[in-house]
Amino acid sequence: MVLEKALKTWFGYSTFRPGQKEIIKEVLTGRDVLAVLPTGTGKSICYQLPALISKGLTLVVSPLLSLMEDQVQELKSTGIKSVAAINSFTEKRERDEVMSRLQEYNLIYTSPEMLQSPYFQQKLKKCSVSLFVIDEAHCLSQWGHDFRTDYLRLAEVRQALDSPPCLAITATATEEVQHDILRIMNMKARTFLYSVDRSNLCLSVESFENLHDKLKRLKSLIKTLKGNGMVYFSSRAWTESTALMLQNEGIEGVSYYHGGMTTEDRLLIQQQFMSGQLQLICCTSAFGMGINKKDIRYVIHFHYPLQLESYVQEIGRAGRDGENSLAVLLYCKEDQKLAKALSTGELLSDEQIRVLLTELSTSDYLSIEKERHLSELTGCSENAWQTLRYQLESRGVLQSNKIRPFSLESLSKDVKYEQDLRALDRQKKLYTFEAWIHSATCKREKLLAYFSEELKSKPVACCHVCGFNIQKYQDDLPAQTKDIRSWEEMLATIFLQYERNET
Repeated sequence: MVLEKALKTWFGYSTFRPGQKEIIKEVLTGRDVLAVLPTGTGKSICYQLPALISKGLTLVVSPLLSLMEDQVQELKSTGIKSVAAINSFTEKRERDEVMSRLQEYNLIYTSPEMLQSPYFQQKLKKCSVSLFVIDEAHCLSQWGHDFRTDYLRLAEVRQALDSPPCLAITATATEEVQHDILRIMNMKARTFLYSVDRSNLCLSVESFENLHDKLKRLKSLIKTLKGNGMVYFSSRAWTESTALMLQNEGIEGVSYYHGGMTTEDRLLIQQQFMSGQLQLICCTSAFGMGINKKDIRYVIHFHYPLQLESYVQEIGRAGRDGENSLAVLLYCKEDQKLAKALSTGELLSDEQIRVLLTELSTSDYLSIEKERHLSELTGCSENAWQTLRYQLESRGVLQSNKIRPFSLESLSKDVKYEQDLRALDRQKKLYTFEAWIHSATCKREKLLAYFSEELKSKPVACCHVCGFNIQKYQDDLPAQTKDIRSWEEMLATIFLQYERNET
């Protein structure tokens, strides 16, 4: 089948975006592929189209549960029924039904955690898995910006499924991360690398003397910028308080989103934003992962992320329709303390390592209750615990939750060494990002250099250093605000307008 015809038949597009066709052709040969495509350039087509025109089952592993649900619903709405998601959101009855008919599906989305289930693996073995897709593949590397220990077990799962061809795909990956992906998954892959540059995004960094001035500027931007937007914060409290502040300013269509909300509330906010009921989301990095809203016109960072990889992912939410969009980072010196605290927050302290390993040395089995006790005892984060758990499993100390005898002194030393390496890497990335913020040279050139790229063609609206006209991104009229008159005044206005129309 001609690929353009298949693209038109299944998705209604006449032409491929840069990179899509080349990647799809290679995938269809049955060889391993590593693909790095920037956010918003249609990565999902690279595995969805092969899944629909090939025999067998395409298995897509992703950490983004909201992305799975969105893509499944989007495909089903176009008449494609042979697709389903199996994750923690899926009700047991629906999950059991899908698993009983796996061989009838072309495309199954799942999470790396779900793939650890022996029952699920046995069901998959009875199917013909023709393509093993790892979305957000940078999660495989401990040097990636969103490292997930469950990703490290995917190589074993793939091998258990008779090693089907693998497509590892991501939006951002340094050379070090690319090498890690290939090594961990044992891939002899052809690599497709496309620039992280998004020429329709203008990059702007604004510095302020204090937090008060920065908040004042944020309110001014929100009131004047065109279209839908997102504002990123580093804390849940800031998302809520800022959304309330903007609402009190009379700005409509504003809400907040963070990982501490219930699943129902998060899904509601996401749906309202996607449908246009909300125009602005104050959020943490929990929002935006997998969100495919094409008409976001601006992304503002009130707090800056901890590395350039995250920044590129987050500003990539804007301008997915190819129209000119704006990325603004607001900075003041007070931000540095928060960034530094966050950079070490996911790491275990020496005291936490000592307490955790001492507690484990007195047991021979790690129960769920024991894990909960250790978490409460040390106050360590979920990510920090999962990283330690993987270290123990990789050393044979923890096998199927059985704790093998170990040298407390030797193991503590090894764990601390790995923690120190991660701390140094995080510190290096944070310093690199802060250097980018303060750089007086072209922001786009500096950003691309981090990913070993050169800027070949500078857009007219490049960055604030090169100069741009912010008025092109602003409305002629102030942002729509609520009518805060009393009900008596509004009723009188309605009657007055009625009388005028009658005369």
